[in-house]
Amino acid sequence: MEVNKVKASVPVDYSRRHESFERWFQTPLGRSLLASQRRVLDHSFEGLAGARQLQVGLSHRLPLASGADFVQKIITSPCWQPNMPDGVAVCDADELPFPGECMDLVILHHAADFSPDPHQVLRESARVLRGEGRIALIGFNPLSLWGIRRLVSRHQQGPWGGRFLMRSRMEDWLRLLGFHLESSCTHFCTLPVQRAEGYTTRNHRLLNQNGHFVPVGAYYCILARKKTYSPIRTRASWRKTKVMHFPGAVGASRGCTNKAPDNIDKH
Repeated sequence: MEVNKVKASVPVDYSRRHESFERWFQTPLGRSLLASQRRVLDHSFEGLAGARQLQVGLSHRLPLASGADFVQKIITSPCWQPNMPDGVAVCDADELPFPGECMDLVILHHAADFSPDPHQVLRESARVLRGEGRIALIGFNPLSLWGIRRLVSRHQQGPWGGRFLMRSRMEDWLRLLGFHLESSCTHFCTLPVQRAEGYTTRNHRLLNQNGHFVPVGAYYCILARKKTYSPIRTRASWRKTKVMHFPGAVGASRGCTNKAPDNIDKH
């Protein structure tokens, strides 16, 4: 009994599960899931253009939204690996090494599912995203057959080592961070078992792209836009000694208005 309490009190090191999850994407089921996510984002961001696109995920080998037209595309990786290509930043999802309001699009690819502080992941994404910029949040759906598989799974390999956070919870966090939700759907209504590759692609292409009417898909994709707030302008405090009084300025008739001389440069 005491041993179980000690195990429950030990925090989960989600960073050690990144490599297992990346390897799982090489399986037939993992490749089908990734193909579905790519179709969903390509369909959502078709024709979208901007300066910078940032993908915060678990590996630089899993790029998404390749159809969007951005001048610079950056992808993060939690661990350094040899022969990394240009445009890869090694960092944690909850501590991004970018200045504020510098990104036009941020994609969170299961970053919150495998983070010790998922709320901080969203806060960091909101910080680096400019006003009216867009965010795409992809996470595993606990209210699905995949969520049931995670509960009964004896091992924590692949996706079963993630958090599987509630979609409604992520939506609430985004609203609190000043986002306007544009769409929220679940996708990939497929059994969480390995099958022949191509099964999901052939039979569920259109459904996985547009989302399910019943929210039981394996993962959800939330699209939101960051709101911008105009700063409140305060009235300038004028000193009476610096105020110039012009005859007829107060209480003057319409035909007795003050005009600046022609030789004064007006700004």
